[in-house]
Amino acid sequence: MQEKKHTSEEKLDGYTKIDHYDPARIERIAAHYKEILVELGEDPAREGLLQTPIRVAKALQFLTHGYDAKPEDILRSAMFKEDYNQMVVVKDIEVFSMCEHHMLPFFGKAHVAYIPNGHIVGLSKIPRVVDAFARRLQVQERLTNEIRDCIQDTLDAAGVAVVIECKHLCMSMRGIQKQNSVTTTSAFTGAFVNETTRKEFLRLITASLI
Repeated sequence: MQEKKHTSEEKLDGYTKIDHYDPARIERIAAHYKEILVELGEDPAREGLLQTPIRVAKALQFLTHGYDAKPEDILRSAMFKEDYNQMVVVKDIEVFSMCEHHMLPFFGKAHVAYIPNGHIVGLSKIPRVVDAFARRLQVQERLTNEIRDCIQDTLDAAGVAVVIECKHLCMSMRGIQKQNSVTTTSAFTGAFVNETTRKEFLRLITASLI
């Protein structure tokens, strides 16, 4: 069987790109960025900037692709009946999002736990839910609550816990310009409102067990 050939745009160093874009939307966004370059005092016709509006438009569509995702459906696609009622923790989930106030990135880690109430979920679905909400214009506080509420409502869990730790470029690159500051947010439901259960979760996400 003849091997399928990829263009240089599709394959680089053995990695096949799987990005999907809406061409009409890309063209509209790129047109605005061409005007922005002019307003910044740049020449969008110079060699280094010729493709910049298109590149930025594609980057923005990728960075906000969470608007097209349905986090509840992600969880429902891998829900299983199981008689397990102890804590399930997925920690150190990478988070990349965009601050809605300045459209600058914030990034860090999320730690998520839930206590099943008749159903468990495929472990990979929890990071996917985090990503679905993170890949939108966000504030960290709302992101934390959205992840918590989605898991709680969809799984009808006995409790859900979410802690997110992020660095915000709107704090380190502009404004107060504090490069080492970290923002931590948390949200709990059900059994995690209990201090003992919550402490156990916090101990697990800070412990090195492997």
